[in-house]
Amino acid sequence: MESERGASGAPRSADLPARGAGGDDPGGGVPFPGSGSGSSPLLPTDVLSLDEDEDDLEVFSKDASLMDMNSFSPVMPTSPLSMINQIKFEDEPDLKDLFITVDEPESHVTTIETFITYRIITKTSRGEFDSSEFEVRRRYQDFLWLKGKLEESHPTLIIPPLPEKFIVKGMVERFNDDFIETRRKALHKFLNRIADHPTLTFNEDFKVFLTAEAWDLSSHKKQGPGLLSRMGQTVKAVASSMRGVKNRPEEFMEMNNFIEIFSQKINLIDKISQRIYKEEREYFDEMKEYGPIHILWSASEEDLVDILKGIASCIDKCRKATERRMSGLSEALLPVVHEYVLYSEMLMGVMKRRDQIQAELDSKIEALTSKKGDPHLLTEEIGRLEDKVECANNALKADWERWKQNMQNDIKSAFTDMAEENIHYYEQCLATWESFLTSQTELHLEEDSEDKL
Repeated sequence: MESERGASGAPRSADLPARGAGGDDPGGGVPFPGSGSGSSPLLPTDVLSLDEDEDDLEVFSKDASLMDMNSFSPVMPTSPLSMINQIKFEDEPDLKDLFITVDEPESHVTTIETFITYRIITKTSRGEFDSSEFEVRRRYQDFLWLKGKLEESHPTLIIPPLPEKFIVKGMVERFNDDFIETRRKALHKFLNRIADHPTLTFNEDFKVFLTAEAWDLSSHKKQGPGLLSRMGQTVKAVASSMRGVKNRPEEFMEMNNFIEIFSQKINLIDKISQRIYKEEREYFDEMKEYGPIHILWSASEEDLVDILKGIASCIDKCRKATERRMSGLSEALLPVVHEYVLYSEMLMGVMKRRDQIQAELDSKIEALTSKKGDPHLLTEEIGRLEDKVECANNALKADWERWKQNMQNDIKSAFTDMAEENIHYYEQCLATWESFLTSQTELHLEEDSEDKL
């Protein structure tokens, strides 16, 4: 059973994320085996490209909204009611005003493509919404668009990760029910992570995503910079990053070192956890055949009927306990670990975007020093970029502490749950076999007594 801990982005109920410590949620998750069939297939490391709906080019626009102080500061949301809501969240952490649920995946078949949409229900008491409840349908590419817009508007905030745009080798088909369900959970968690973020929750594109009709959302998407403009901005950003950062502050050096180590460790844990789950799955499949063999054998061994049937019963009970433990792993531990694998990739991207902003400042300072431009214009540009860098740094530092606290809570809760699950599993198996041994000992004593008589 999935836990319902409060998290900055982890719901306490199927409807609403809670601010606070991390954990899994009834609708959240990441691409790992779901619980729809009780024993879903393992997601191995080999993957293939999935969706057809890659029509959105995800780029970072350095000029998007860097001048907006609110874009960088997690304590300065852009909503008109932002300060009121911020005070509410600080003084009354259990008070919620935004409920989001992702459910009812639906397949759509056209002459051009086949795709899945998900129903998104939003309930809110916020004044900036023109209604208290909204219901829309969104496809995966819409989520990709939202993620890209958030990164564009808030380049140094830690945006929650989306499930990968991949399908696993060996799955029956691309729209396999288990895959759709695990993706639904991941999309649910993605939106609730955003809803719980003190700044991202007030992002205008997020509001449009939750409320706009399909045609209105399409129109809103077209209002952004054109493809050629975005490509130019991307090339400019890459060029800046290639120059490198000469004077990265020590705190960001430490942050970068932490991310590199964290990424290595969490990726290794993820890989080993998946391998353990796969081996557990193979063990479970063997047990399904192991028990019945004893029953068949008992038909030809009159003197061993009771003991063979007893063994078969014990194996069957342990098999069921193994299935429950596998379900716990696939719903609690594996999704949390893999989500932070994705987070580690997101963090690397955030650091690169921070460095890009500083690299641009460094290039202007270098130009001024070497007198390669109008000193007056360069001085103005340097002052503007210094403000950008300061805002970017402050936003990242604040979001970093928030993210680390949530990460620690999520990981602790996941590993504690795993420990409890293992204890319960081994206690069940131990009790099963001890009961069998006790019954056999009592039977042996009865037989000895009869022989003496």
